[in-house]
Amino acid sequence: MRGRTVFLYIYLIIVFTVLAAGSAMLGYLLAETAAVKQSEQFTAFNPDLPTRILDIRGDLITEFSSNEKREIIKFEQIPPALINALLVREDRSFYRHRGFTMKAIFRAIIGKLTHRTLGGGSTITQQIAGLLYCDRTDMSISRKIKELWWAVQMERRYSKDEILELYLNKVYFGGGTYGVSAACRFYFGHPVAEITPAEAAVLVIQLSNPAYYNPFEYPNRVQERQGYILDEMVRLGYLTKEERDESYDEYWAHFDYTRTASSAWFNREDKARWFSEYVRRQLETMMYGTMDFYSDGYIVHTTCDLRHQAAAEKEMSDYIRIANTRVKNTRSHRFAQSELYSNITALVSLAFNIPALHIDSERVQTKTLSYYRSDLNPIVDMAAMLFGLNNLKITGAKSTAKVQDELARKTVEGTLICLENNTGYITALVGGSKFDESNQMIRATQGRVQPGSSFKPLLYSAAFDTKLITPATVLEDTPQVFQNQSGVPYIPNNYAGHWQGTVLAWRALAKSLNIPAIKVLDTIGFDAAITRSAALLGITDQDEIDRTFPRLYPLALGVISVAPVQMAKAFAVFANQGRRVDPIAIRTVENRNGTIVMDPERDLRLEQRRRGNAMQVISPQNAYLMTSVLKRTVTEGTLAYASSSGSKFRYKDKTTGKYFSMPVAGKTGTTQNWSDAWTIGFSPYYTAAVWFGYDKGGQSLGLDNTGATLAGPPWANFMKAIHEDMPYRDFIRPETGLTAVSVCSKSGMLQTPYCNEGTVSLYFLSGTEPTEACTYHEANNVLLEIAKDRLRKSNYSTGQTPVDIIKTDVLIDPRIFEDPEPSKQRRRGNTSYTTDSFITDELITPSGTDNTFESNPYLRSGEDESSIDQSSALTPQQEQNTQDAAPQAGQTSETQGANNTQQPPIPQTHLETIDEGTPLPSFPPAESNPTGSETQEQNNGAIQEEGINPWL
Repeated sequence: MRGRTVFLYIYLIIVFTVLAAGSAMLGYLLAETAAVKQSEQFTAFNPDLPTRILDIRGDLITEFSSNEKREIIKFEQIPPALINALLVREDRSFYRHRGFTMKAIFRAIIGKLTHRTLGGGSTITQQIAGLLYCDRTDMSISRKIKELWWAVQMERRYSKDEILELYLNKVYFGGGTYGVSAACRFYFGHPVAEITPAEAAVLVIQLSNPAYYNPFEYPNRVQERQGYILDEMVRLGYLTKEERDESYDEYWAHFDYTRTASSAWFNREDKARWFSEYVRRQLETMMYGTMDFYSDGYIVHTTCDLRHQAAAEKEMSDYIRIANTRVKNTRSHRFAQSELYSNITALVSLAFNIPALHIDSERVQTKTLSYYRSDLNPIVDMAAMLFGLNNLKITGAKSTAKVQDELARKTVEGTLICLENNTGYITALVGGSKFDESNQMIRATQGRVQPGSSFKPLLYSAAFDTKLITPATVLEDTPQVFQNQSGVPYIPNNYAGHWQGTVLAWRALAKSLNIPAIKVLDTIGFDAAITRSAALLGITDQDEIDRTFPRLYPLALGVISVAPVQMAKAFAVFANQGRRVDPIAIRTVENRNGTIVMDPERDLRLEQRRRGNAMQVISPQNAYLMTSVLKRTVTEGTLAYASSSGSKFRYKDKTTGKYFSMPVAGKTGTTQNWSDAWTIGFSPYYTAAVWFGYDKGGQSLGLDNTGATLAGPPWANFMKAIHEDMPYRDFIRPETGLTAVSVCSKSGMLQTPYCNEGTVSLYFLSGTEPTEACTYHEANNVLLEIAKDRLRKSNYSTGQTPVDIIKTDVLIDPRIFEDPEPSKQRRRGNTSYTTDSFITDELITPSGTDNTFESNPYLRSGEDESSIDQSSALTPQQEQNTQDAAPQAGQTSETQGANNTQQPPIPQTHLETIDEGTPLPSFPPAESNPTGSETQEQNNGAIQEEGINPWL
């Protein structure tokens, strides 16, 4: 009896324990499913939403989402072909089971135990339950039990169509796409409503293993599985045989075998791909914690202007292609020449046994690599895809890696960045040729290249503030040797080896002359130049300054490494009245509810306000002075070609109907060996920097790809486009501190009546303007007066009639200041005629004439000499000589003409006006009588012998 009681107690305890455990388990499961009603309402989910990137006018640029662009579609919008293909591939009994099938479960268990693939054990309901409530990477029994539980709950609450709708909107289809809408656009380029049975079969194949069945990498595998699914659809009555064959043939007839398996990220719709990538990288550094801009649905207001971006992308795309075409043509020409000379060299090396000259192997290698890259490699890749030769594809990729790297060294890239002067807004950004998986370097911000001559304005800005140099300072542009601090001689050169002689500083900058720039650096010193350049470029760290700016003379020619955005910042300071410009791309970030969660622009403005006076990098006077000089680069300097001397920026005011020219300033730059081409310029509104070059240095763009000819045109075209419909605005001139002076264009001093080479109006920092009158032309005029006086004395001494001298453009040979050698006739004492080594027979005229010099264009002046008493200046013998030289009475003009024809022609030499820095012209030797006779011939008093003027 007692034993039975004990047994009863034990039984009751066990039952109670089981009931308690079961109740606890049930309570736990009920607690876990308490939120099922809310969470299963997938249309009311807090779904992943993409982050929308908007431009400055609110237009959509693109959307960021790790799930690509998720568009929730209704079940009614899904074509039956896709539903049928999904059921055939994943769950043929979907509409009959309650969320699971014992057959599938046992099949999966046996497959696990036997290590065989017998098919999946999860229904469509279990798969979506696992996606929503479980970790699908957990390959455990507990996860399968939990998945089964949630599948039963979903089947209890929702219809089959609703479960399919959720599944097709949530599941991953490969290539970075989630949901059939994004997948259909990625794989086929059209909406899901247009999907064909063959395309539907390709999509459902991706569900099991997207990497293995990627149609762009393994089309042969996809063909096999696609055909199987289509055949099953025919067998089950979802398709007819004709529909199956038509759909299959159409798909593979239009399949793009050349397309790579690029991620959907690179195939998304994006109107400013380079700019949005720059914004994405900034968001990654700005957001923290649980913030996820791929799924939280933020709205990012940016500074981009899609109108500017479209113009920038067009210009850069066109001129990157032009640059590569020019380089390719140049190389083809060089290669053709090398082919000719290499054949000759090979012949010589073989004939004379000179192995060092034998270059056949190098030539064969070059030609072989070119042939493989252009012709053979595409065929190998296609064969590897069609026949599943993965090893061949991998080997081919490895073998061409070096060739691709070499090709990158020879591919011209380019970048453009545009800033709004007063705000720092980045309105347009092009980081390179085409943004894709292999080209994501934003060269405008990440590139470090030499600015070349575009660096010179930074140097001149420092020079003008030292007041040792002004825009009217005379600089020598002649070959010179400079000694670096180490004592090593430095011999710079100008473009094409041309020299300008003496030039004013403003012209030296506008023409981008090298020697004057180095003279400016030598004058102001390295400290002043580096301090100013670092401030304009925004470099504040002393270690970085020391690394960036070498204390060598090539610094004046831009031999440093900077990013294009830094150069744009520096030039924007000139346009912004000397105030610092901080580039910014993101203005505000809102969450999905419209609340601003980040305000980068407000933070920047507060930081700028805290800087106070430090925001003034240079004085407004210096900024305007630099602007006035750089404006001349556009009108008459290195940018004149690209901008049509500034006429490209002529617009019509829509309000008044009047035309106006938008003021624009800028500078070009070309580095050593023509490896980089720059143009940076600004208007009162915007500053734009354009660069072309190579990602890997050492290559030359060629002589026809300079800053003026390659970077100048796209810069000018872009600036013209973005200023359309903009009202006229001028650069703001400070009210004090500047003085405008009209100076001699040759000497840079105040104009005098003698200045006959034009004037130029320049601005000067007050106190640096010229105060002395031009002495250059006055001194030159004194030389002319001396020359004319010598001519008069020569006439008197030879018994000729003094003449009136017209003072216009006298061209003087330096020999006029030498005493002439007496002729042989005069040494014999014959005084019937006279000759002078500087007076030709054309200068001897009948007495009484006073316009002899007018007949000779080389000896004319405007000075009136009629006040000279000619009769008192002549001796009786000289009067007789002049009368003998006159034509005899009755001699006709025809006779005179006949006599003139007997006179040999006098050689004429074109003489250029002798100017400072201009080499003296060379003169031919005097003609002599070929027979050696010393006889003379008199024709109209003309004497022709060795006494003839040898330089006319």
